[in-house]
Amino acid sequence: MADRTGYRLQDQIGFKLRLANQRHLEIFSAAMPDLTPRQFAVLVKLSEEGTLSQNHLGRLVAMDAATTKGVVERLARKGLIATAPSPNDKRRIEISLTDAGRGYLAGAVPVAAEISALTARNLSPRELDRLLALLDKL
Repeated sequence: MADRTGYRLQDQIGFKLRLANQRHLEIFSAAMPDLTPRQFAVLVKLSEEGTLSQNHLGRLVAMDAATTKGVVERLARKGLIATAPSPNDKRRIEISLTDAGRGYLAGAVPVAAEISALTARNLSPRELDRLLALLDKL
């Protein structure tokens, strides 16, 4: 039931985005229980870009500095990434994939593609393309 203003929570974009994100996170967690989506994003971005400063890496995967630091620490403990002071600026930390990280990612990327397919399974290819384009506009 709408209130007097006509506002209905279940009709709001934020509410629908949160529900869709929750569903995606459930699918991700079931298929890839040893990594979070943020950890996976960091591994993929390092694979794409090579060694990056921690700050730049965080910007590329849309995470704030504190979140990036925590994700990097957890991935380093898992042996999937290495951290080292920058040779040019000792205040800067450089992050790179380890051999174990590259190996892990080789097996995880097909799983991630399946996660995306499962998340969008009720959409036609055209609907999915349109949804992705619309999300880019936000």
